[in-house]
Amino acid sequence: MKTLTEHLSQYALYHRDERNILTHYAGIPLIVVAVFALLYWPLFTLAGMVITPALLLFIGSMAFYLRLDLRFGLVMFVFSGISLLLAAKLAALPFGLWLGSSIAIFVVGWVLQFIGHYYEGKKPAFIDDLTGLLIGPLFIMAELGFKLGLRKPLQHNIEQIAGKTH
Repeated sequence: MKTLTEHLSQYALYHRDERNILTHYAGIPLIVVAVFALLYWPLFTLAGMVITPALLLFIGSMAFYLRLDLRFGLVMFVFSGISLLLAAKLAALPFGLWLGSSIAIFVVGWVLQFIGHYYEGKKPAFIDDLTGLLIGPLFIMAELGFKLGLRKPLQHNIEQIAGKTH
């Protein structure tokens, strides 16, 4: 398995333009909420708990993030947990409103992504590596942390590989 630095550096190679990163701050959370909402139908009940594909995705992604880095794993737990709670609110809407809203949020998120990549002049990272779909949310949390002055050695290592943002 790649390290945190390897994953973030590879993703950063596609995200050096600040305008692209800015669109990702909005687009990625919208996509995450929409995906969780669209996967929120019940599969089965286990010990009184309703198991949904969204919950399974949450658990699997948490295992991935926590294995990469404990601190970022905890940040991703909060981010993904809030996203899952928002998705539950959407899923509680009447069927047509749930489906229409979830699809609209998904589309708006991707439109923002592609606007950002227009500025970047590069294709999205997931086209070359599907793990980019999991690294995207982690990347925006890392970028926010860097803006707050956190994890400077990690930021330096990423910039040594991908270059500074512009």
